[in-house]
This record gives sequence, structure tokens and C-alpha cells, in this order.
Amino acid sequence: MSTHAGSGDRTPVEALEQLVAFHAGGEKTPENWKVGTEHEKFAYARPSYDPLHYRGSPGIRTLLESMVSRFGWVPHEDSGEVISLSRDGASISLEPGGQFELSGAPLATIHETRDELATHVAELEVLAEVHDIRWLWVGYQPVHPLTRIDWMPKRRYAIMRDYLPRRGSLARHMMQATSTVQANLDYSGERDMGEKFRTSMGLSSIVTALFANSPFQHGKPSGFKSTRATVWAATDADRQGLLPFVFDGEVPTYERWVEWALDVPMFFVMRDEALLPAGGLPFRRFWKEGFMGHRPTIEDWETHVSTLFPDVRLKTFLEMRTADVVPPEYICALPALWKGVLYSKDHRDAAWDLVKGWSFTDRLAHREAVPKAGLSAAIPGSKATTRDLAVELLAIAKSGLEAIAATRGHEVETAYLEPLAALASEGKSPGDLLLSSWKDGIHGRELLSKLTAGSRPKS
Repeated sequence: MSTHAGSGDRTPVEALEQLVAFHAGGEKTPENWKVGTEHEKFAYARPSYDPLHYRGSPGIRTLLESMVSRFGWVPHEDSGEVISLSRDGASISLEPGGQFELSGAPLATIHETRDELATHVAELEVLAEVHDIRWLWVGYQPVHPLTRIDWMPKRRYAIMRDYLPRRGSLARHMMQATSTVQANLDYSGERDMGEKFRTSMGLSSIVTALFANSPFQHGKPSGFKSTRATVWAATDADRQGLLPFVFDGEVPTYERWVEWALDVPMFFVMRDEALLPAGGLPFRRFWKEGFMGHRPTIEDWETHVSTLFPDVRLKTFLEMRTADVVPPEYICALPALWKGVLYSKDHRDAAWDLVKGWSFTDRLAHREAVPKAGLSAAIPGSKATTRDLAVELLAIAKSGLEAIAATRGHEVETAYLEPLAALASEGKSPGDLLLSSWKDGIHGRELLSKLTAGSRPKS
């Protein structure tokens, strides 16, 4: 769940065309397409294996300060508290429960993403040794209840903490206890964006199954391969999930996205460093009627869009948002998969063919089945399983990466798919490996010790 304050563009919003133009402003020629990768992880103090509070010894703030002093990250504050860092086009930010998120720089190749990840996990390893902590790369907090998890001192989180639980029974779980890996991709024009949007949202539940990696809750198996995915499904129907207009005939356009987003309730309006809770006011009413004497700006729109959580989100790039975070050896598989599928039209069309015959009811049913059954989930209208489609999808992505490398003249990137493909061929996701090593009686501190040992970053 990534949110940010916006670009600072205070141009008043006077016409819908301005909002359309904001998204069209992200268009790039294919030779300038890049991929960005974001991933979150949990930190625990040893020997207790308690989640880190913001303040403490060690605390989340201590880790941020160490990143500044040891590795040259630049700190950024919210009301006097360090809440994010930046360096070389990348940022580190905090999710509401202290999840530590790297939002990587947009990069031309997955080889560069690999190098960025290696640097990040090497720095995390230094923090682990210096502060006697351990990192856990799973999609849902596996042991501790919400009462044991601190809230980060980011002002917008206080507003969201008040609003979201009224919209979804598991909203606080989403905020405090989930972690994801996300890939961000470019588009060249409206048609290209629309095809990528439709294809990626159509495939999103298959990707959830491939990356399912959150099988524990309260120290024991939860009954789900992706507890994170089922939590997100019970967060806020206004702003998350699949969007019907993406699949209703013509490929989606900027304007159709804008029309949907205009009617989503807002969390807040920011003016002169003050956050004004909007109480669920839709952006369309803010635009037409104003709010507390304020009129909307392009920055308000940018901020509003960052608080929308569908399975694929449009900003000035497309965000793929349905994967549990996985251990570092699988992280690069996500941007590699989406690059191979979406950055070659022939392969994008082949991937869309896998799911284009599904009705919207089929899509919802598959999205509901995958968190529990993972790659064993049934395919709508078929005797095949999600594993079968996942293997096909990975093959399409592999072929796409080969074609892209030949066109762009760089080293082929298919190796980043191989660890995940090896699991998928056996019908397993990373979470299945966690479940296979669990034994009755292992819980609490012992479970966290085992899980962090198994997913400890290696440079």
C-alpha cells in the first residue's frame, strides 16, 4: 500500500480533460520503457521476536537513522518524525505497521533490479547484525495480533485508521499486517495503456497464486495460501479489487479510469502542511463543490489516486499489486514476468488469450478461490487448475523476455523467472515451502526464528 504526498502541482482542476492529461503525461516511447519494483518486509527484535515499534531500542526510527548515517540515504520528516528516505531515484518508506518498503528506481533491465535488490538486502543485513534484528519476507504477519503492532507516526495513517475500518472488517489487518511486492510498468499511449491494464488485471489472480506466501496467522496455518489476499478482499469495496469497466468490451481509456476514480471517497485534503479529513467525500464532489473553502488541484488528484487500491492501479505508470512479498531469491521474478508479458505486444496478446473468455463473475470467483487454494484453484469452466495456466503464463513471459532482449540488445533476463517456474511446475508457491516445513507445536517465537532464518536476506 504505497501512498505519497504528490508532485506539488497546484494547478486548479477546472475540467475533466486535465485529469485525463495527467495520466496521458506518463506516456513514453518503447525504447524508454522501464520497470520499477517495490517490496515490503517485517522487522523483529531478538531474542524476543517482537515486532519493532517506531521508537525503541532498537526501533524503526533507529533503522532509518542507521540507513542515513551508514549508507547515505536522505531523511524526510512528517511533523518532525523521520518517516521516509531517498537516494538515487529510490525511496524507503514505512507502511502503517512498520513494514519497511523499498520503492526502487525505474530501471531499464531486470539485471539492474537485481543489483538494486542486492544492495538493499546487503544493507538490511548490516542493520540486522548491528541492531540484533531479523527480517521476514512474507505477505502477512504470521504470529502477532494487531495489538502488538505499533502505528507509524505518519499523519495520513491516523486518518486512514479511523476511516477504513468502517468500510471493511479487515482494514486494520491490511494496514498493519500485510506486505507485498509490486511491479510498475510504462505505456506508450492510450491504447497501449488500455491493453496492458486489461491484460494485467485479467491475469492478476493467477499472479496472486504464483506468489502466495502468507500461510500463517496467530502462529499456525491460517487455512489460506495467501492470507494477505483474503485480507485485502475485506478492506474497502469502494477502492479495491477488480474493476468491471476494464473488461466490458473496449479496452479501458484514461477517461474511464478518471470517471471511476472521481467517485471514490477521499481520505483527506492537504493544505499548508495540514491534513483535513475528508470524511469520505468523493473527489467528484470536491471538484464540483469544493471542501472547507478549498478547490482541487492536480496535486490533490495525484494524492487521491495514490489512495486507490485496485488490483492494477493507473498513475503515470501502471502498478501490478496482487503479489505477496516473497524471499529475495524470488523478488525479481515479478518484474521479469510482467515485463515479458506486457512489453511485447505478441506476448501480451497471448497472455490475454489465457483469460479473455472468462466472464466477470468467473474473474471474481477465481479471485476468491486463489487465496485459499493457491495454484490448486480450479479454472472457471475447465478441468484445469491455476497451476496449468501459471505454467503457460511463465512460458509466455520467458518467450517475451527473449524477444525483448533480442530487440534491445541486452542480456536476456529469463533467469529471474527460473526459481519461481521450478516451484510452479510442481504446483507450489513460496508459501507451500513454508507450510511443508511447519510442524504442530512450533509457534510464536520459535516459528518466527525458523521463518526468519529461512528468508534471511543474502547479498
